[in-house]
Amino acid sequence: MNPIIHELFQKSRLLSKELNQALKKHDLFAAQWTVIYCIFQHGEMTLTQIWKYLNVEAPTITRTVNRLEQMGWLETREGKDRREKNVRLTERAIVELAEISQTIIQFEDNALKNLTEEEEKLLMNLLKKI
Repeated sequence: MNPIIHELFQKSRLLSKELNQALKKHDLFAAQWTVIYCIFQHGEMTLTQIWKYLNVEAPTITRTVNRLEQMGWLETREGKDRREKNVRLTERAIVELAEISQTIIQFEDNALKNLTEEEEKLLMNLLKKI
């Protein structure tokens, strides 16, 4: 067994836990933020595009999007046919993104504080190889 894989899983869980703590003040969880950020980066997307991009099961994305819609972060509308749903950010989400982005930047800075810029680039290149 390769300890690198174990360490990746451990760090991933730790980062998710810490991100959940950071996002608590915005009443969001890491999984919800991931969907919001995905749509922010790519613009309006279908549910299928979201779950394929995030490598998450379709029912999980559907539940998350429905919850975020109830919370006022996302809005959905029918796509080309009745089975397809298009998802976009609400005005509220767009307004609050600046504040949430500050929280995320602080989280990221703290998580990476022990790495030099060169080490960050190296890590990114190595992760892309996996």
